[in-house]
Amino acid sequence: MNVGDFEEKVWAVEGVRIVVRAASNTVVDDYGFKKAADESWRVTEWLDKRVRGCLNGLEVAVIQGDGEEPHGKVILRTLRPGYRA
Repeated sequence: MNVGDFEEKVWAVEGVRIVVRAASNTVVDDYGFKKAADESWRVTEWLDKRVRGCLNGLEVAVIQGDGEEPHGKVILRTLRPGYRA
C-alpha cells in the first residue's frame, strides 16, 4: 500500500491524522487493524504498537485537529475529539 493510502486507512480506522514523511507513492505495509485502539492509550504507545511497525523505519507525525503535533503523552481520548471542533 502506498503512503497516501496508509494515512487515509489510519484516519478511517483510528480517527487520528498522521503524516508519513515520504513521497506519497512510497510503499509501506498494510494497516491491518479493523478496530480503533483503546482510547486510554497515549499517542506514543499507539504509534509504537500499531503504526511504526508498518512503516519500515519511515518518520511519522501525528497531527491534532488544530494542525499542531501533540506531545507523546496525550491520550487518544483527548486527541480524537479535536478533529470535530
